[in-house]
Amino acid sequence: MKKLLFIALLALTATSCDDTPNIEVGQKTTMEITKMYNAGRVVKGEVINAKFKVKNTGKYPLVFGEVRPSCSCTVADRPTEPIQPGETGEIIAQVKTDRLTTSRVFKTVTVMTNTEPNVTILEIKATIK
Repeated sequence: MKKLLFIALLALTATSCDDTPNIEVGQKTTMEITKMYNAGRVVKGEVINAKFKVKNTGKYPLVFGEVRPSCSCTVADRPTEPIQPGETGEIIAQVKTDRLTTSRVFKTVTVMTNTEPNVTILEIKATIK
């Protein structure tokens, strides 16, 4: 009796799943992004405000995961809402130069998105006078 009940329950479950819509997990999209920001010559103590323009060139919303600067002197901010197809957004990174000990600035920001590849490295360059 238990075996018959199990088979009936299994058949009911299998036939009830036919009307569920196809849900696609992990939708990948594409983007265009400015990968390098050159601040030129800056005065020691100046804050570099690097802006990276991002355009969603794919068919699905562009979602940002982690945005990680290479050191504590750099702070990065990403769009909090997904960028819709055809729309643009901006990643802003600030580099504080007051504690830097070299005359050449080379900092990176690692950006994780739902693109392929899913990791993009942004660069910030400058020379301190």
